[in-house]
Amino acid sequence: MKKLLGLLLALAMLLGCFSAVAEDAAPALTKDLVILFTSDVHCGIDQGFGYAGLYAVKQQMAKSYNVLLVDDGDSIQGEPVGTMTKGDAIIDLMNAVGYDVAIPGNHEFDYGMDNFLSLTKKANFPYISSNFTYKDELVFPAYVIKEVEGLKVAFVGITTPESITKSTPKYFQDENGNYVYGFMEDGTGEKLYAGVQSAVDAARAEGADLVIAIAHLGNEATSSPYTYADVLGNTTGIDAMVDGHSHDTDQLVMKNKDGEDVIRAACGTKLEGIGYVTISAKDGSLSYGLYTWHNSVSAPELLGIENEASEAVSAATDELNKKLATVVAKTAVDLTITDPTAKDENGTAIRIIRNAETNLGDLCADAYKDQSGADIAFVNGGGIRVSIAAGDITLNDILKVHPFGNEMCVIEVTGQQVLDALEFGARNTPGECGGFLQVAGLTYEIHTYIESSCTTDDKGMFTGVTGEYRVKNVKVAGEDLDLTKTYTLASHNYMLLDSGDGMSMFAGSKVLQKSVKLDNQVLMDYIVDTLGGVVGEAYADPYGQGRIVAVSEAPAN
Repeated sequence: MKKLLGLLLALAMLLGCFSAVAEDAAPALTKDLVILFTSDVHCGIDQGFGYAGLYAVKQQMAKSYNVLLVDDGDSIQGEPVGTMTKGDAIIDLMNAVGYDVAIPGNHEFDYGMDNFLSLTKKANFPYISSNFTYKDELVFPAYVIKEVEGLKVAFVGITTPESITKSTPKYFQDENGNYVYGFMEDGTGEKLYAGVQSAVDAARAEGADLVIAIAHLGNEATSSPYTYADVLGNTTGIDAMVDGHSHDTDQLVMKNKDGEDVIRAACGTKLEGIGYVTISAKDGSLSYGLYTWHNSVSAPELLGIENEASEAVSAATDELNKKLATVVAKTAVDLTITDPTAKDENGTAIRIIRNAETNLGDLCADAYKDQSGADIAFVNGGGIRVSIAAGDITLNDILKVHPFGNEMCVIEVTGQQVLDALEFGARNTPGECGGFLQVAGLTYEIHTYIESSCTTDDKGMFTGVTGEYRVKNVKVAGEDLDLTKTYTLASHNYMLLDSGDGMSMFAGSKVLQKSVKLDNQVLMDYIVDTLGGVVGEAYADPYGQGRIVAVSEAPAN
C-alpha cells in the first residue's frame, strides 16, 4: 500500500503542479519545504482522502521533504460527528493528524463563541487571525512564524468578515445585543486590508523570509469587498495565499497592490483535495498544486490505510455510525443540491442549490410549511448541504442535509418583507448566495438582466433596495403577493430571529412559534409522517416544480 501511495503522490505532483513563481528569498533549506493545506473539511473525516489519507500523505512526504500542515477553516461543522460533539471530536482528530496552524472560518462559531474558544485551548496547534477581534482587540495572534532549517515562514490568518451573517449574529453580541466581536468589517474592505497589511508588515519586521496567508475568504461575488482578490489586490508582501470559504479549487497567480505576482490556491471541500505550496531548496521559488480524490470510495477505504489517524477516526465514528445508519425512510428519486449533468473543469458536480430551485430545496421548504401550518416557508440554500441518493434514507442522510441544528420558527410578516427577503436572497443570481431562498407556498421570478440594487450596512445586514426589484410576479397560493397583507412565514431561528445571511428585514416581527423542533427533525417528520415514509414522483424533477423561474432577458414591449 505504501508503494502505491507513493506512486499516486508522484503522479499527482506531476499532473497537478502549476507554474512556479520566483521569489527573492534566499533559501536556507537542504530539502524542499512543502506546505500542505486543507479547507472546508466540514467534518468530512472519512470522505475523499479522509484524515487517515491526509496523515498518510503527510508522513510519506516527510520522508523526502520538510512538511507543514495548515487548515483554512470550517473544519468542525458539517456532519453529525461535529454536530453531536459540538466540534470536540474534530479537534481530537486534527491533533492526531498533526496540524501546525489553523484559522477560524465562519462555521467554527456555529456552536457558540464560548464553545469555539474552549476548543482552541484543546487544540495542539495555534489558531491565528489578523482580523478577528473582541472589543477591537485581536482574539488570536495575527500571525505565527515557523522556522524550518533556518528559513522563517510567517503564516498570517484572515477570517471572512461575512462570519457575522454566515454564522449566527447573536454569537458575536453581548447580552444587550451590542456587537463585541468583529472581523474588521466596514463595508468598504479598507479596514480589513489595513489589518492584514499590518500583520504582514509585522511578520516581515520580525524577520520572516516568506509570508503565506491562510485565509477563509473565497471568490463569490456576494463576498465583495472581502474576497481573496480584494485582499490580495489591496495589500503587499504576501507571497502566497491558501484560501477557502467558497469550496472552489481555483489555482492562479494574480497581481498585488504593487503589481507583483502572488499565488492564490484553494482545495475544495470534504477532503476531496489536499493543496500544497512548495518552497524549493534549490532557488527559493514557489510552486503550487492540488492532489485530488474524486472516487466515490474514500482513499482510506480503497487503499486500506491504517495509521494513528485512522484509529482516531474509528474511535470517533464507530458507535456514532451505528446510530446514524438507522433507516428512517426511502426516496424513489435522487434529491439533489447539484446540477444533475453539468460538471466543472475538475469533474466536480456544480452546486445549484444557492442560485436555482432543486427538488431537495422544494422538499425541505415543503417540510417547514407542512410542519408549521404557515402560509409560506423559506429555507436558505446555504442551509441545505448535501444530496440524497435514491434508495434508503438514513438518520445520517437527514442530519447531513441540515447539520446546523437550527430550530423551526413561525413569524408574521408583510408582503413587503417577503419581497425584500426574496430580492436579497436573489441579489447575486446567477451567481451563488447562501441566502438564496428555496420556497414553499409561493412562486417567483428572478429577472437577472436587472442589476441588483440591494444595500447593506457594514455588518452585511440588509438595509433596503434602491432601484428596480429583480424579483417579480410573486404569487402566494396562486394569488399576487399583497405588499400590505400579513402572512405567516416558517423557517428557522437563524434567519427569522437572528438575521442570519443578513436577513434583517425580519427583525422585530411578531413570533408565533419559537424553537419548535430542530430543522433535521422537521424534514424527517415530513417525510415519515406526511409522505408516509417515501419521497415519491412529485419530486422527480431535479430542477424542482417550477416555483423559481430565472428570466434572463427583458420581455418585449
